[in-house]
Amino acid sequence: MTHLLYQTDSYLKEFQATVQAVYAEAYAVILDQTAFYPGGGGQVADKGILQFNGTQARLMRAKNSPNGLLHIIAAEDTLPEVGTTVTGILDWDLRYKTMRTHTAMHILCGTIFRDYGAHVTGGDMEPLKGRMDFEFESLSHELVGIIDEAVNKEVSAARDIRVAILPREEAFQIPDLIRTKINLLPEHIKEVRTVEIVGLDLQADGGTHVKNTSEVGTMHVVDYKSKGKINKRIYVELDE
Repeated sequence: MTHLLYQTDSYLKEFQATVQAVYAEAYAVILDQTAFYPGGGGQVADKGILQFNGTQARLMRAKNSPNGLLHIIAAEDTLPEVGTTVTGILDWDLRYKTMRTHTAMHILCGTIFRDYGAHVTGGDMEPLKGRMDFEFESLSHELVGIIDEAVNKEVSAARDIRVAILPREEAFQIPDLIRTKINLLPEHIKEVRTVEIVGLDLQADGGTHVKNTSEVGTMHVVDYKSKGKINKRIYVELDE
């Protein structure tokens, strides 16, 4: 089992690991530990490089699989062998933009849940932009402007962000821990990672985040659409 370094330190840019398995057909390796996020929860997967034996291989992406967390290597590059010590180096520009964006989505979610009690019905993001669907019966240009002002107030509040890993039973004692309309956590998951924006939001989440809301920068609610009778989509973008 790969130890997931990103779960407790989203700011780790470089790490060392040992190759545990090689899958030539997938052109991928499994490491004993990794800081590369494999994607999920709307967040894109990390990219970077693996350095070993005086050479390097480009990491196209990390990806969960039945065999474990795969690190998929560019087909033109060399696969390291089992037992090789590698240095993983993240594409930090991609990671940090993604961290800012993911935290922005939690600010949006937390603000709307606090102010309107609306659950999330879906969402997706890419670096510096994202969209989230909520259980709103109606949404207007005026209300979107109020939401824009409210989320930026939370950015300016410079709220700390805390991560914890809790036993499932303890985690589910927390009210409103799951903000999506449907609980997406499989029964076999015995520990739950929580992300808390202190004073605003606390929910189960497996992705990477910044340490303080001030790092997100200005949020722009740029558009909204109706996706159904009680399903409204809000689009957000961040400054570079």
